[in-house]
Amino acid sequence: MAAGRGCRAAGPEGRVVTVLLFIVGVLAVVVGVVVSIALHEVGHLVPAKLFGVRVTQYMVGFGPTLWSRWRGETEYGIKAIPAGGYVSMVGMFPPPTSESDMVRQSSTGVFQQLANDARQVASEQLQPGDEDRVFYRLPIWKRIIIMLGGPLMNLLIGTVLFAVLIMGFGTAQPTTTISSVSECVVPARQQAATGQTECTPEDPAAPAYEAGLLPGDRVVSFDGREVTDWNELSGWIREAAGRDVGITYVRDGLSIDATIRPLLTERPVAAEDGTALIDDDGVPVMREVGFIGVGSLEELVPQPASEVLPAVGDSLTSVAGVVLHLPQRVVEVGQAAFSDAPRDPEGPISVVGVGRIAGEISAMEEIPVVSRAATLVGLVAGVNLALFVFNLIPLLPLDGGHVAGALWEGLRRSVARVLKRPDPGPFDMAKLLPLTYAVAILFMGMGVLLIYADIVKPVDLFG
Repeated sequence: MAAGRGCRAAGPEGRVVTVLLFIVGVLAVVVGVVVSIALHEVGHLVPAKLFGVRVTQYMVGFGPTLWSRWRGETEYGIKAIPAGGYVSMVGMFPPPTSESDMVRQSSTGVFQQLANDARQVASEQLQPGDEDRVFYRLPIWKRIIIMLGGPLMNLLIGTVLFAVLIMGFGTAQPTTTISSVSECVVPARQQAATGQTECTPEDPAAPAYEAGLLPGDRVVSFDGREVTDWNELSGWIREAAGRDVGITYVRDGLSIDATIRPLLTERPVAAEDGTALIDDDGVPVMREVGFIGVGSLEELVPQPASEVLPAVGDSLTSVAGVVLHLPQRVVEVGQAAFSDAPRDPEGPISVVGVGRIAGEISAMEEIPVVSRAATLVGLVAGVNLALFVFNLIPLLPLDGGHVAGALWEGLRRSVARVLKRPDPGPFDMAKLLPLTYAVAILFMGMGVLLIYADIVKPVDLFG
C-alpha cells in the first residue's frame, strides 16, 4: 500500500467540468441503452413483416406518446418512459374455441375474464383480409424466429461492441512502466483486518521507495535479466525475497542502475485470470513472497478477432450466473439497501446504477479519454448481453415465455398426431395472462428495489 503523494485540486471551474463530464457519461449510456432497445424491437419487427404479420405499432418506451408517424399500416413512435419498447402484432391470441371461453363477464371468474378481455382486444384489431396475417396462424418455427429476433439482436449488438472494444480499443495489459510506488509495506491480512490506508512509523519502508523508483519509471532489467513483460518481472520479484538484486530503469530517457532487496511478506495468490485465488471458505489464499511495492501502468492493447467470442462467452456465463440466482441476489440487494451490509459489486444493478457508474468513469480526468470511452462501450455491451439472457427466461411477458408457449403448442400437436387424436389447435396464451401480470408485477418490484438500492447504497467499483 502507499501513502498519498498529492491529489488534484478542484476549484469551482474544476467542479463544473467534473459535473459536465459526469452528465456526458450518463447521457452516452442512456442513448446506448435506448438505441439497444429500439434495435431489439427491430429484431421482432423485421421477421414479423417478412412473414406477413400485420404490425400495428412499433414503439420505443412506454406511457404517453411523444412522437409518432404512420408508415403504411404501422405506427412508429417514441413514448415518454424509455424503460423498454414493444411491437404490436395482430392475432397474438387465438379466438375462443368453446362456449366456456365465450361466456359473459358476469358468469366468469377474474382469471377467465382477463383472458376474455385480451381476446376481445385482439379481435378488435382484426380487419378484413387479416385472416392469414395473424400471429397465431404462423408455423411454430416462424413464431419462434419472431420472438427470438429481439434477444438475438441484443446478442449481435453486444458482440459487435465487444469486437470494437477488444479489437479497436484493446484490453488493459500491464506494461513495464511503473504507475505507483508504495511508501511502506503492510501485510495483506493486517490491511484486510484493520482497513489501514496510511503508513505508520511501525511499517517497514517499501523496497522500491527506498531504491528511489518513481511513477513513470520504466524497468528494463532485473537481476541481470532483460525485462519485457510485467508478469514475468512479478515472478522474478516474488522469487528474490531477501536478496540484493540489481534493477535498471529508465527515467526521462536516462538509464539508472540501483540495488533493491524484495521484502518477504504475505501477498494474495493470483488465479489464472489474474484475480485473487479464493479458498473453499471464501478467504483469499495467501503466500509469503518477495514484494517491492510498485504497480504497473496499464495500457490498452488491441487483441485479435479470436479473442472476441471467448470474451462474449465469459460475459454471458457471468450474466447467466446472476440470472439463475436472481431471487437470492435481489434479496441480498434488499438486505444491503436497508442495513449496513455491503453491496455485492457482482450483483444485479438497475439502469440508474449503470448510468451512475458511467458518469463516474466519464468524470475521472486522471484516466485517459480513450480508456474512459472504452469503458462506456463495455458498459453498453454488457447491458445488451444482459438483455439477451434476461429475455430468454421462459416466463411471460418476456420473449422466452412466448417461445416456450410455441414449443408447448408444437409438443401438443406432435403428441396428438402420434396418438391419432384431433389437432388441439393453437395454444391459447391468453390463459396465462394472470401469471403474466404476476411476473410483470414482480419484475417491476425488483426494478424499483434495484433503483432504490442504486440511490441509497450504490455499487462501489472504485474503492
